[in-house]
Amino acid sequence: MASQRPGAPNPPGSGDGRQPGAPSGGGLLGPMRSRRFLIIVAVLFALNIIIGNVLFPADQTKRVTIPYSPTFIAQVKAGNVTDITSKGDSIQGTTKKPVAAPGSKDTATHFDTTLPTFISGSSLETLLTANHVTINAQPNTDSRSLLATILISFGPTILLILGFIWLTRRAASAAGGLGGLGLGRSTARLYDAERPGTTFADVAGIEEAKEELEEIVDFLREPAKYQRLGGTVPKGVLLVGAPGTGKTLLARAVAGEARVPFFSISASEFVEMIVGVGAARVRDLFQKARAAAPAIIFIDELDAIGRSRGGAIRIGGHDEQEQTLNQILTEMDGFDSREGVIVIAATNRADVLDQALLRPGRFDRRVMVLPPDRAGRVAILKIHTRNVPLADDLDLDSLGSQTAGLVGAELRNLVNEAALLAARRGHPAVSMADFSDALEKVMLGAERRIVLSQKDRERTAYHESGHALLGLLLPGADPVRKVSIVPRGRALGVTVQSPVDDRQNYPEDYLRGRITGALGGRAAEELVYGVVTTGAENDLKQVTQIAHEMVVRWGMSPKVGPLNLDEGEDGVALGRPRPYSEATAKVIDDEVRRIVEECFAQAQSLLAEHRGQLDALTQALLREDSLGEREILEVTGLSARDGAAPPAADGTRSAADTPQVAAASRTT
Repeated sequence: MASQRPGAPNPPGSGDGRQPGAPSGGGLLGPMRSRRFLIIVAVLFALNIIIGNVLFPADQTKRVTIPYSPTFIAQVKAGNVTDITSKGDSIQGTTKKPVAAPGSKDTATHFDTTLPTFISGSSLETLLTANHVTINAQPNTDSRSLLATILISFGPTILLILGFIWLTRRAASAAGGLGGLGLGRSTARLYDAERPGTTFADVAGIEEAKEELEEIVDFLREPAKYQRLGGTVPKGVLLVGAPGTGKTLLARAVAGEARVPFFSISASEFVEMIVGVGAARVRDLFQKARAAAPAIIFIDELDAIGRSRGGAIRIGGHDEQEQTLNQILTEMDGFDSREGVIVIAATNRADVLDQALLRPGRFDRRVMVLPPDRAGRVAILKIHTRNVPLADDLDLDSLGSQTAGLVGAELRNLVNEAALLAARRGHPAVSMADFSDALEKVMLGAERRIVLSQKDRERTAYHESGHALLGLLLPGADPVRKVSIVPRGRALGVTVQSPVDDRQNYPEDYLRGRITGALGGRAAEELVYGVVTTGAENDLKQVTQIAHEMVVRWGMSPKVGPLNLDEGEDGVALGRPRPYSEATAKVIDDEVRRIVEECFAQAQSLLAEHRGQLDALTQALLREDSLGEREILEVTGLSARDGAAPPAADGTRSAADTPQVAAASRTT
């Protein structure tokens, strides 16, 4: 059985008119990775070279290196040397006529030489003085100054450090958070109030939730009307519903109707590995919202940071999630509802939220976003098919009946899949057949092209015929819409049943009928072949789940009695003790087994009694591969029965909430 989830539509198209309220990157990392930063570094490096080599150029005079003896001494004695400059053992000088180094053709009037250490400086001085050579005391002309040396050696590093400091201060002034790196800046996205992308006209199937929020919209439009009488609008609104029901869409519609700034953020975006970042981002978000008031803050998946602080063991004295939650509690206490800032949060796990979030003064109002009923599904389909060309044979009312349990997000996906399928087939418009095939693909998976042996096809046909036949024989069972032995997903064959109308309660005989019908495939295999296979794996999972919930959740066992012993989804994870003893656990196991065995015996009896119709339906399946509702009734000669299996009224999910899709699965 494929699971179905309740819902509301998403807005058609993608034009929501939003604009980012803040960059998502951390303060300094964005500029450092940008091309602009690299250009700045290159320019600074070029300036360093210019300063070092243009303003402080090295000596470019052409010089030759000559030996001290005999060349230098000979030139002095010949009177060709005019002056010298000495520093340590190094001697530079100038000659009247160009000189050449031994073995070289290069000549110059400037030379370098080295004074040997064993030669006395006084004897050289006497020789130079006798030949009228000027002795200078200045340093060597090619030596750079200390400032030039520092600039050449450390200039690039100094410039990079200065550029880094400049970028850091610029990021700090823009973000104002956590060490100047912008880590405390909120990453909430701001949707333009002047160009709302979503209004209540884009929301269907959740009329009760829309009515709950009309007061919020009216307050944001006309706050004076409520303040005049001393009334205050709720500070916080918590939207609770299963995934895909339209909680985020509903929050955007409120902002679109009220035409106020809408700050949207996911709760997980508050938390970082650095302690204190989440709390800083919460402060920044509320500060921006107050500055833009009247405004709406929308926090999606609130349970990511709002889980109960006493529900699990925490390690360490500084828990980032707890600090973020505490800051949200403080901010919601710290602003006056007359400021016009309203917090809307969405979650599908309201049972795990901290009680401090749910008390009056914080999230004052809780709005249940339930799955759509039949009329709601039709309205959702009309919204999503507004821009889709539809064929004349398409009946949205019939399609709404076949999609029981699907939510808005799934219905939108169904319309998209049908449109893609029609385009692939070259149809000018989307027909009912395209929607039927798309529904099978969404619920059951894509068709697989595998070759089954004749024996496997026959066994699969008997398995699916057992499901379909019991769907016709059991009183109150949901109508059988289709039976097929075409492999899809992990299933080798499927039987699809869906209700006609919605109802709010499930009688015990209906649930037993669900179990009996799910066991029809296994009963048919055992009746015909005398053995069972792995094909009933998926059926047995559903059977076990329904029977267990009948005993522990709905009090449908005389031995257990009218008790609710359900542990909840988080009972084991949070370490809660089991609400019953070992003796009671054994009774529960026995009762679950008893219910399943009684239903299996009923399935065997009915199929044995109608063996001829089982064989006829199987042969028709082997010929056609798939049979629709009308063909099934013609082959079996039985009349249709009307039934229903709507989602539960409280919005919770159970095995009874799903449409019946019995599948002959294979072990992989």
